[in-house]
Amino acid sequence: MSSTMISRRTLLAGLGALGAVGVLPACAGGAETAQRGGRLRAAFVAGGSQEKLDPHVLPQFADQARAKACFDTLGRWNQDMSCTPRLAESWESDATGTRWNVRLRPASFHDGRPVRSADVLYTYRRIADPATTATAAPLFSGIDFAASRAVGDTELEIVLGAPNFLFPVAFGSYGAEIVPEGTTDFSAPVGSGPFRFVSFTPGGPALYARNDAYWDGAPPLDELEFLPINDESARIGALLSGQIEYAHDIRATSAQQLGADSRAQVFAAPAAASQFLWVKHDRAPFGDPRLREALVLGLDRDALARVALLGRGTPGNDMFGTGLQYYPTAVPQRTRDLDRAKALVAETGVSTVELATGVTDPSWQSATQLVVAQLAEIGLTVQVRTVPPETYFADVRKTATFHFGRTGTLPIPQWIATGILSSRFENGFARYANPEIDRLYARATAEPDEAARASAIGQAMTLVHDEIATPVWGVSDWIVGANADVHGLDGHRPNTTDWANFSKVSLG
Repeated sequence: MSSTMISRRTLLAGLGALGAVGVLPACAGGAETAQRGGRLRAAFVAGGSQEKLDPHVLPQFADQARAKACFDTLGRWNQDMSCTPRLAESWESDATGTRWNVRLRPASFHDGRPVRSADVLYTYRRIADPATTATAAPLFSGIDFAASRAVGDTELEIVLGAPNFLFPVAFGSYGAEIVPEGTTDFSAPVGSGPFRFVSFTPGGPALYARNDAYWDGAPPLDELEFLPINDESARIGALLSGQIEYAHDIRATSAQQLGADSRAQVFAAPAAASQFLWVKHDRAPFGDPRLREALVLGLDRDALARVALLGRGTPGNDMFGTGLQYYPTAVPQRTRDLDRAKALVAETGVSTVELATGVTDPSWQSATQLVVAQLAEIGLTVQVRTVPPETYFADVRKTATFHFGRTGTLPIPQWIATGILSSRFENGFARYANPEIDRLYARATAEPDEAARASAIGQAMTLVHDEIATPVWGVSDWIVGANADVHGLDGHRPNTTDWANFSKVSLG
């Protein structure tokens, strides 16, 4: 099978048609003036002194970006969330959806060893091992590793314990980067990506150098450096002063500032992130469904989108994946109902709740102020706890009962698998589980008929909405800033292969 022809059983597309992405007005960045050489310095919110370079444990966007520089995956997630081959040359299932044949393209690790089938099987076994605590573990836990095998160095057969016609979506996931067989130490990681590891200080810089042997062509940049700058205004200042060339994750107000400055350019991906107000279902006070209903009815989503997102976003409807395939568009939009919300709060007897927030997302500061004021109108006093970005997600997963969260674009089936299934209860932000959702998901993945699959996933998402499992208050744009001399960037949705990917970027 050629690298450009995939059988009709192969999943290459069909995970959603999304809106356009691109550059905000008055911005440039064409590759026609690309020059070879130089070091690009990219600033991200980072995870502090506990950071590691294990590509399978990726709690922060900075971790994902560093992994993408050094490693590669079998597939790539495109902007429409379709998955197409990358390190893989092709993949194909049998008629049952339980056996997948994968062929690899010629590629090498940074130490010169070829990427082999044994490396892929080792990687997926490591990801599936609970001891790894891998981000993508649910996507690979269904593999029967005893039955799976390397057919040769460039061909493997992956056997699943149950039919899964959506399985190849996992090949493009973040946290599914291929590592050399036997790798356990990532202090000086060896990957097959566009940049080779040079140095790293946890909580500090990470430096990479061009991989001249990269299978997809050597990057124009000599070096790529990741720098931790957690404060958004500090990232903007560093960009304008020339201390960095790329500022990840900026507010709409900062985008306006940079767009009017000849030293900078701005790139945006519309409707690229779901903004959550997570509540824990397994503990007081949000174990009470009446309080969860009061919360979602008490929110003024239009005001949140208008003020917190500054018009660069839309109201959410308590479901992830607005605009993606399988999103149940027939579910009515939730609107504010103050009278009903007040009555429900009174019934519960709850008067005070704690809200955890932080600076991980630049919109959360203003959103926090709005949520506090809006919930006060329904009789809830909100005590705000600010969590440092270095420990934010680990902290709120364990200790918070009510907190902000954000998820970039993902295929809806992946979002269900990694965050909603009962198997994710202990690690989930919501501590929510529903056996009916598990059943619907299993039915969807085992279903070769697309219409039946869509129906099952739509039913599962409707249950998420009706049980107020994961309240989503808004859907926001994803915005980054860059120096005017940076070429080869565009507005890419987070989690896609092209997002935070500097392999084609140049300076000058």
